[in-house]
Amino acid sequence: MLLLKTSWFPALLLAGLGALNTLAFAPFSYHMLPLLTLSVLAYCLLQAQSSKQAALFGYAYGLGWFGVGISWVHVSIATFGGMPLMASLAIMALLVGYLALFPALASWFSWRFRGNFWFPLLLASCWFIAENIRSWFLTGFPWLSVGYSQTDAWMAPWATVVGETGISFFMLLIAGAVAVAIQSKLWVWPAIAAIVLLVSPALNAIKGWQETGEQVKVALVQGNIAQDLRWDPEQEAVTMRKYMELSRPHLNTDLMIWPEAAIPQLEPLALAYLFNLDMLAAENNTAVVTGILDYKENGDAYNGIIVLGKFGKDATGGDYRYNTSNRYQKHHLLPVGEFVPFQDVLKYVAPLFNLPMSSFSRGAWLQPNLQANGYSLLAALCFEIAFPRQMIANFSDNTHFLLTVSNDAWFGDSIGPHQHLEIARMRALELGRPLLRATNNGITAVVTADGNEQARLPQFEAGVLTAEVPLVQGRTLYSLWGDWPVLAISLCCVGLLSFRRYQLAKQAK
Repeated sequence: MLLLKTSWFPALLLAGLGALNTLAFAPFSYHMLPLLTLSVLAYCLLQAQSSKQAALFGYAYGLGWFGVGISWVHVSIATFGGMPLMASLAIMALLVGYLALFPALASWFSWRFRGNFWFPLLLASCWFIAENIRSWFLTGFPWLSVGYSQTDAWMAPWATVVGETGISFFMLLIAGAVAVAIQSKLWVWPAIAAIVLLVSPALNAIKGWQETGEQVKVALVQGNIAQDLRWDPEQEAVTMRKYMELSRPHLNTDLMIWPEAAIPQLEPLALAYLFNLDMLAAENNTAVVTGILDYKENGDAYNGIIVLGKFGKDATGGDYRYNTSNRYQKHHLLPVGEFVPFQDVLKYVAPLFNLPMSSFSRGAWLQPNLQANGYSLLAALCFEIAFPRQMIANFSDNTHFLLTVSNDAWFGDSIGPHQHLEIARMRALELGRPLLRATNNGITAVVTADGNEQARLPQFEAGVLTAEVPLVQGRTLYSLWGDWPVLAISLCCVGLLSFRRYQLAKQAK
């Protein structure tokens, strides 16, 4: 068989199948495609002749998966970052090569148990552990995890129980089951996989939350400011006036949300504007939540979110003060764009990115929910929405909304903003809370607690999205226990089988 004699053909095949995975995510959404591509990967691992060959297969799959799936990163680096083309391509190659190491690691380890009855469970466990490491190593980049392909698909109800990461685990379990059935005609694992799929719709009965009957009127403002004008000093007043003009007709809403760094001045320099907006919002019995950059006297700089107008329902005036603790400071910073890793080595790279600052300070891991007009908002800035553990750590029974603000103008007319929204929708589904997403140029959207879009604005248009959002109460199981059950199963599986393998090897001597 060809797989037994050569590595290059199956590696090329797997790279192509990994690239096809892109079609499983927004905006394409061929949801079941990863089950096919992962099944082929699992079968190739069973046929691999060495752990090195298995790692190569996993690496090739990862190169295709990330090489096409996150190709939008090149837009931000080359088009808006001012990076020369060759340098941009080199950075992309390094990023893709790095991310492909994680499926390679999972493939390398799981191959060692290819003849074991438990291979499907071990493959899922290794993949889960590798993806878990990807989510935090070097600050983490958990983008395009395969479970996001199920946001609108058959397995979506599992999100309230095991989250996106658990859905990924089940997808690898199913893939391993298919591969084992093809190779050895062992039908126990396909039967288990079928149960996982058949149980999925019934999980809606234990989603853990219900609507309260109350609706909140919200307005999300999309300024559509060109990226090359966002930090132009001559455009500061123009941008601030535009947001004010867009907002005035909608000050009768309960909450108004502006995007990330919507105000293009540092917070200490924009106080006159902020106090005016604070007073205006309070007079209209509302609150405005906006992204803004802050620079402290000690030199610390933060990418943050503040609340203007009423903090609580009973407030009689504007509550904003510069020293207020009712703010959010971004925790997960974007490497190079917001902080310089290995600064002594890479300190000359950051200035190539057209940002007002190249090194932000990190906000705390645990931060109180924002209080805006009596509602509690769990905030995430930009790609922080891709980190479910951070969201769970700051989630409480009193959280009314998930809030994410972003500036996806960096990614132009690419697939990046669509993937970003899909990730945000998964967070709403996992935690059982409506989500408000305000962006500079799209995709601005309101998402209900079941992960469905209630409304959205078109991309690349200035406008205001208004909606009456149903409030909910209750907790999903995933919001209570997070990744711990699946992580425990994965670690036990890998640990016990590794120990058993060690014992058998020792006895063979």
